[in-house]
Amino acid sequence: MAQSGWWLVMRGWKKYEVGRSIILMKKIKFGLDIAVIIFVIIGLSGCLTDNEVSSSVRSEEKFQWKLVTAWPPNLPINHDTVEKFAEDVATMSQGRLKITVYAGGELIPALQTFDAVSQGSVEMGHGAAYYWAGKIPEAQFFSTVPFGMTQNGAWAWIYGGDGLDLWQELYKPFGVVPFPLGNTGIQMGGWFNKKIEKIDDLKGLKMRIPGLGGKVLAKAGGNPVLYDASEVYSALERGVIDATEWVGPLHDVRMGLDRAAKYYYFPGWHEPGTQLELIINEEAWNSLPEDLKVIVKAAAASASLYMFGQSEVLNAEAFNLLKEKQHVEILEFPPQVLSYLSGFTEEVMLEEASNNEKFDKVLKSYQKFRDKRKDFEQVTDRAYKKALEDR
Repeated sequence: MAQSGWWLVMRGWKKYEVGRSIILMKKIKFGLDIAVIIFVIIGLSGCLTDNEVSSSVRSEEKFQWKLVTAWPPNLPINHDTVEKFAEDVATMSQGRLKITVYAGGELIPALQTFDAVSQGSVEMGHGAAYYWAGKIPEAQFFSTVPFGMTQNGAWAWIYGGDGLDLWQELYKPFGVVPFPLGNTGIQMGGWFNKKIEKIDDLKGLKMRIPGLGGKVLAKAGGNPVLYDASEVYSALERGVIDATEWVGPLHDVRMGLDRAAKYYYFPGWHEPGTQLELIINEEAWNSLPEDLKVIVKAAAASASLYMFGQSEVLNAEAFNLLKEKQHVEILEFPPQVLSYLSGFTEEVMLEEASNNEKFDKVLKSYQKFRDKRKDFEQVTDRAYKKALEDR
């Protein structure tokens, strides 16, 4: 207690602490208790800092933010999820934080989402980390890794391991704060205009495929290119590309990919559990009161579960319809092709790590976490799936 506080106690006042308040009481001659609740001079006691005082009172300041996405307008699941996120934030904050969502191309080009958030042109964005691989190669771990962990493992690493800390550390130099928002689950292998029966069939193949999967395809002799969603169908239909992956049956059919190519392959070796991201301009994030920050994080987590659930249900329904189409052949990649691609993945990882300390740091964290849960996964997920197959 500061000197003035001690002076009051020495004068016969009694000091009580109730929660974050200090109450001084003294008996006066009328036999009544007088209570003085110290709010203004609470700093004299040294018990509560100015920051603690301000954070204990809910700010009534209101915020109007913009969120841009890497998705076309009204893209099922992706766009729906982001709209749900914005609605949940508005509801939970009682209108103190309102977010207007803009699809790719409505305010800025889809693949410029990260730059717009980094530069402060908008406060928020939604996309996938492998879209900014040219700027932050190691960020690709926070979208997906070929032959890597599925959604279960990815979420465990991000939420239960050091994944989120590393992710935020990577984005900090760009003035961006990332959080998970959505996961597609295991994707399909993509649409091809010719059968893939051996690894040599990938040589010279021009395919729309992002991230580390694209580098693996290049190792196999293919030519990876990147288009945003609005360009994929026309590129495949006109023969500008020979193959494309996107997400899964629902999106693929909505985009008409089944009309542009005949062969639909699985599994999605390149994207076994693709994590999507909410990115926030750091200065804007720091301007929010603590309770609004908690609301944003809670709404993002809720939206992640929503997206995964919608993906599983709607993709299953669309897949059943695709099986009935006579002009579509649904094929599994031959084991030999997958084996080669897995080997090329290891080569790509080692090459990237040898040239990039940050990539190497994230790779080691990812591998350590994957290996730590491998034995347990063997007796849970994998054992259960095997039991179903053997029935």
